[in-house]
Amino acid sequence: MSRSLVPAAHGLLAAGLSIALGCGGTTEGRELSLAHFLPADHVLNEAVFTPFSERLADLSGDRLTVRQYPSGILNSSLPAQYSILLNGVADIALVVPAYTPDLFPKTDLIGYPGVCETALGCTESIARAWPVLEPEFRARVLAIWSSTPPVLLTRETPVRTLEDIRGLKIRVSSRSDIPFIEALGASALMQPATELHQSLTTGVIDGVAIGPSGIVAFRLHEAAAYITTWLPISGLAFVLLMNQETYEALSPEERAWIDEAADDALSVAGAMAFERVDAEALELAREAGVGIVELADSERRRFEQAIGSAREAGRARDVGGMTVSEVVRLLRGN
Repeated sequence: MSRSLVPAAHGLLAAGLSIALGCGGTTEGRELSLAHFLPADHVLNEAVFTPFSERLADLSGDRLTVRQYPSGILNSSLPAQYSILLNGVADIALVVPAYTPDLFPKTDLIGYPGVCETALGCTESIARAWPVLEPEFRARVLAIWSSTPPVLLTRETPVRTLEDIRGLKIRVSSRSDIPFIEALGASALMQPATELHQSLTTGVIDGVAIGPSGIVAFRLHEAAAYITTWLPISGLAFVLLMNQETYEALSPEERAWIDEAADDALSVAGAMAFERVDAEALELAREAGVGIVELADSERRRFEQAIGSAREAGRARDVGGMTVSEVVRLLRGN
């Protein structure tokens, strides 16, 4: 499957919401299971899961259909999504490589500081480095895209300066983010996104670094008092995978339907969905009374200077036979 991403989604965003597709089918038809941990009404359902499902059903004349299992129905553990795919519990699954970074050390570097600034830009970075990222996946990659770089939601403390973040306990999405958040003077930890609302509400954590779409998906505007709209880290990869044995057991015609339904525009659609919902999420938070903090340019420079040593120290780290610096150069295209 090529990764020469095009700048438009070619109508893949037109499909409506659906939890189950093609349940009837023909007598010789096959229904594939698609597992993900997101709510059934998440933007990725409308942008990625349902368009893929409907296009596959259309191409195959309902001989290949898809049933979604949202909200962790097949397994609620986010780090376990890859294993349930490999074990055949699901035919197709949404995986976030950052939750199992030892398995995807190169792909996880999409979050490295300075790699990219938007969901589409980060997705294009993944495409540039795809030849060295693809071997990390022991499954058929149907689509891969990135979320927007994170904002910082805080429970009580508005983060307007470097001093404000010091001492806070911040949840991050990727282990690769930890040294940079700690270089800012905060404590960093990883935690499943499904636990964030409760942890922020009860004060187990002081803040959450997450793409703006997470505000809506996990109702974080209810738990946060402030949002700082920029941090010196980049995107978070999402990948829709198909069990390789399931794929290879299909006929050549059926595999061709899968490949056509999962063309490059599907990845672009995932990125565009995040970009579209970002502004809506920040407006929802604003309307809910959450204070929106835009860092001054001088403070951005201070944040970037604070992580400088950590960024340089990490460049020589080995990630699957390459250095971080080598992979980051591929992601950045230089």
